[in-house]
Amino acid sequence: MSRIAKAVAADPNRVIVFDTTLRDGEQAPGFSMSPDDKVRMARVLADLRVDVIEAGFAAASPGDEEGVRRVVGEVGRGDEGPVFCSLARASEADIDAAWRGLRATQERRVHIFLGSSPIHRAAKLKMTTDQVLETADRAVRYARTRFDDVEFSPEDAIRTEPEFLAEICEVAAAAGATTLNIPDTVGYATPTEIGDLFRTLIARVRVRFPHVVFSAHCHDDLGLAVANTLSAVEAGARQVEGAINGIGERAGNASVEEIIMAIRTRADRYGLHTAADSTQLVRASRMLSEITHTPTPRNKAIVGMNAFAHEAGIHQHGMMADARTYEIMRPQDVGFDGTSFVLGKHSGRHAVAKRAAALGHSVEGQHLLDAFAGFKHRADQIGEIDDRELLAIIEATRPFATGERTHVAA
Repeated sequence: MSRIAKAVAADPNRVIVFDTTLRDGEQAPGFSMSPDDKVRMARVLADLRVDVIEAGFAAASPGDEEGVRRVVGEVGRGDEGPVFCSLARASEADIDAAWRGLRATQERRVHIFLGSSPIHRAAKLKMTTDQVLETADRAVRYARTRFDDVEFSPEDAIRTEPEFLAEICEVAAAAGATTLNIPDTVGYATPTEIGDLFRTLIARVRVRFPHVVFSAHCHDDLGLAVANTLSAVEAGARQVEGAINGIGERAGNASVEEIIMAIRTRADRYGLHTAADSTQLVRASRMLSEITHTPTPRNKAIVGMNAFAHEAGIHQHGMMADARTYEIMRPQDVGFDGTSFVLGKHSGRHAVAKRAAALGHSVEGQHLLDAFAGFKHRADQIGEIDDRELLAIIEATRPFATGERTHVAA
């Protein structure tokens, strides 16, 4: 039994985090990474304590095989670190390339994929159902001669006939697959649909193969990747696959950071946990942005600049009374220093006075009324008010002994 399967068997409420930033994420247009980049990113993922790092697709090119080898050699931490994985088609040549890339570590996994849907069988593979089953059986059996830990994915599983999908899962498990991944390759599923599918598959396959771990790999074409992944988890999946910032083919993968924090924040609903160190999430997001030269959207859940920023006066007032009024997580839990109050046209007097005090200025009474009026006028002009602008407004509205005031320039 693989280390991952043992962990799930020992703790049925443990959810394995499989990170595919360096493979499915990296192969998306605009996100290509050099071997050096992959090593830098993998170090952060190891600190995040993801369970599995899919380091690449070793058979894709000599450079990708070298990238896998370097990640393993420079980031591997033995029994205490992540399991390293390479993707492979259902062929001996691909499995051999994966083994070459991963052979420096004992904590290795090969992830074999083979199209299973009617469109993939006809258009891409030109295989019958029997040929697909034979190929899956042969590939997994060969992989088990080199790997103790074998993951099998019937590609485009969601658009595969349910009976055939169950059959290919049973064939792969019988051949020695330790993880069965059910990928929504084209982001087609809905949460109810994918939950029903996982429940049906698990009920059937577990009768003969009780220790197989079921995994969810969801793409975001309809914006449902995280919701679908969580639905699969509720239905019994105990491995989740995704990428930092949700990068990946087309609209991307499920966002690892969103899945981790949903499971943690809604433990009351799921009753599950991961081994991830969530305080590393912002660091991982920023490292990926730096490597790929792609900024994280301000409104990105969990790790975006606005995720814990408040501008509306009603929200700021509530936050000053009790942060739980508008925050369901602590910013420190994901790696931010703290909550950010953004001063803009929606902010109220309390927030302006509090920020002024933090800058060393006591603003109250008529001065606060005048400063707040000047603040609103300037915010309408330029939007966000930074500390320099606020200090200028405070100074411009400061009362003098004669009772006169200067005026904020239009």
